[in-house]
Amino acid sequence: MKSFRKTIKVLFYMGCAGIFTLVALYLYVRADLPSVTSLKSVKWQTPMKIYSADGKLMNQFGEKKRIPLAIDEMPKQLINAVLATEDDRFYLHFGVDPIGMSRAIIGQLMGQNKGGASTITMQVARNFFLTREQTYIRKIREIFTAFHIEMLLSKDEILALYMNKIPLGHRSFGFGAAAQVYYNKDVKDLTLAQMAVLAGLPKAPSTINPISNPERAKARRAVVLQRMLVTNYISQQEYQQALSAPITAQKHGAEIELDAPYAAEMAHQELIERFGKEQAYTGGYKVYTTISTTLQRAAKAAVIDNLMAYDQRHGYRGPITQLRPINNEDDDNAVVQPLAEQEIIDAIASIPRYEPLIPAVVTQVNENDVEITFDDMSIAIIDWQGMSWAREFFNDDKQGDEPQVAKDILTYGDVIYVTKQQERLRLSQLPSASSALVSLSPDNGAIQAVVGGFSYSQSQFNRVTQAKRQVGSNIKPFVYSAALENNFTLATLVNDVPINQWDQRTGVVWRPKNSPEQYSGEIRVKRALAQSKNVVAVRLFRAVGLDKMIPHLASFGFSPDELPKDESLALGSASLTPLEVATGFATFANGGFLIEPYIVSRIEDANGNIIFKANPKLACDECSQYTQQAQLNTSETINLATLASESPLNDGGQTVSINKAPRVISKQNAFLITQALNEAIWGADWSITPGWQGTGFRARSLKRRDIAGKTGTTNEAKDAWFSGFSRRIVTTSWIGFDDPSRNLGSTTYNNNLDKTQITGREFGAKSAQPAWIAFMEEALKVFPAEPFVQPENIVSVRIDKATGKLTTKTDRSSTFEYFILGTAPSEYVTKDNSHEIFDTNQNNESEIF
Repeated sequence: MKSFRKTIKVLFYMGCAGIFTLVALYLYVRADLPSVTSLKSVKWQTPMKIYSADGKLMNQFGEKKRIPLAIDEMPKQLINAVLATEDDRFYLHFGVDPIGMSRAIIGQLMGQNKGGASTITMQVARNFFLTREQTYIRKIREIFTAFHIEMLLSKDEILALYMNKIPLGHRSFGFGAAAQVYYNKDVKDLTLAQMAVLAGLPKAPSTINPISNPERAKARRAVVLQRMLVTNYISQQEYQQALSAPITAQKHGAEIELDAPYAAEMAHQELIERFGKEQAYTGGYKVYTTISTTLQRAAKAAVIDNLMAYDQRHGYRGPITQLRPINNEDDDNAVVQPLAEQEIIDAIASIPRYEPLIPAVVTQVNENDVEITFDDMSIAIIDWQGMSWAREFFNDDKQGDEPQVAKDILTYGDVIYVTKQQERLRLSQLPSASSALVSLSPDNGAIQAVVGGFSYSQSQFNRVTQAKRQVGSNIKPFVYSAALENNFTLATLVNDVPINQWDQRTGVVWRPKNSPEQYSGEIRVKRALAQSKNVVAVRLFRAVGLDKMIPHLASFGFSPDELPKDESLALGSASLTPLEVATGFATFANGGFLIEPYIVSRIEDANGNIIFKANPKLACDECSQYTQQAQLNTSETINLATLASESPLNDGGQTVSINKAPRVISKQNAFLITQALNEAIWGADWSITPGWQGTGFRARSLKRRDIAGKTGTTNEAKDAWFSGFSRRIVTTSWIGFDDPSRNLGSTTYNNNLDKTQITGREFGAKSAQPAWIAFMEEALKVFPAEPFVQPENIVSVRIDKATGKLTTKTDRSSTFEYFILGTAPSEYVTKDNSHEIFDTNQNNESEIF
């Protein structure tokens, strides 16, 4: 009895000493303990996500991958796996587990590792407030911080913090992100085996994750499953089934739904400018752009297909590398060592991947086809149709003879790229030229599609916004617009004859030439623009004068400081980006307004609150009556709702001011230039010059009369352009080399008219317009036909094609032409070629003629 009392007394004193020590320790570290009240309103550092207008994920930016989840969004088995492994008495203790702590202390005294003493609450304390230094004082702070957390939060709240905060390897933080990174799944779709793998990661995420070390991950999974079995969270059958499951993890990025890297980067940079890099990457912003999924996909396909078509016209530059080079190509009996399976796999693994190019190795050469092997050792055939294009490349202007058999092109062991087109494989190569395409709404500047190059993984240089290239004849519509402001009409005759100008200062003769070098003598302004007559553009430039021309061109958004101050400007010596060119053309499409391109339509914070909404400049005179909105809504149809319900006029119930785009040219001027650009596509007149047609005639394949456009080719064909529009969409296509010393060259191609071969240089209609046509073929399906509306004070009268004067003739030598009221000719030619005067400055000319 005495012994029992003595024991009780000793335990009592020890308890008192323990309490005293605990209180003393608390008082000692209290000043250094962090305030845990911030855990009540944790702002998770989640990456920035960029979406299309219809909500398709385009990209995400940020070092930490995190998908915050509420506790009721986490599967019960995942929670059980975490509790069984990390803290099976979590719901029983008060932040510190006395049993676990005692076991760890005894183990330390005995020199044995009896397991860690950290509870989930203590890990939350460490992860949010403390360091991972291995010291006793840090452990003491961790314990007291855990006490504070338990007093502040419920157990479920603490567990949710832990499961969202814990690092799990490969920059994933929390189980929501880890499920995506390792399995490309939502947590609710994970199997028990996969949950057990993730639950085992907190111990050492960098060394036991299933990507870096599958064997260690499998061993750790077995530990987790054993703990779940012992704690009765799973049955013996579930245990055995999960234990035998293979390790299936692979590294996955964000599940990109729309491949638009150049557009996503534009939005990304805007967010950094707006919020700063740190906040942009960790604020969890959702950025909704103006990009249309339908149009973006069409733009990407158009640019890639056109670049590859251009590249293949100029010949085959040979394989990427050769695994079995043959020294004597004429020796058909040469013995070549067969390729080993691993050799093929290693060779393909070393080749960069650029969609849609697929690397492969040639493993058999037949007479008219070759057998190729892919990295999974599957075998396929490239038939003659898929390789017969591959004439040998000599330079940009010269290609070899057409190949006759497969060995003229490929040899055993060649490492090549192929593409798949309609179930047929085709020999391909990485294009050496570059290209860009941008499309936007002329009504508000919303950018609908952006492709800044062949492949973003090959080059992050966005040629839509960063490449200033000479625009060639794409400048002419703006020059002609200035002429219409200075007493010219579409029917005015201008002399299309060669110019020889002697510069006494430099001693140089300037001889601007038409391309091709054909001259028509006196020609109407409208037809001259449709046929892109260089000489006429120079004569109009001279007539207007440099002092008037520069300000007029600057009104379309072009920087006057970047416009050459000489007559070469009339031929497109100015260097502009495709986005600047498209913005200028939008002024013609919308009736004379200078819109501002934009790509970010709204920004939401991590909680879904809208913190920014674009208020674009609208192309309208009477904006209160503005009823058309060109930007696509999420259903990918044109929104014809009134401005009051769909525009910036109504922002969450609050009325905001309308942002009107400035009018820079009259609606009459815009309409007349549009008619001339429509003529560039649809114009043709055999009665004046047999065979003449506008330079953009290839766009007739679209079978839409409500389109207009202009080709552009620079001196020496270093750049080729096509810019055009319908009433609701403007698109610019460019192609050229990043190396400014190279030009697009020339090539031999088949003439479809007489089946002969023609050698000719590349130019806008041949090199850039095909991408524009391919894109607009898809875009115009979205935008119904909508004619360009004839504005007030525009009259239509019948004129003589040859003279531009009024006529009473009704045969093919006459045509109707538009004029601004007061500018129509007053003299006309009768059927007997006599001349009379008539007052055309009335509103009823179209009824008289």
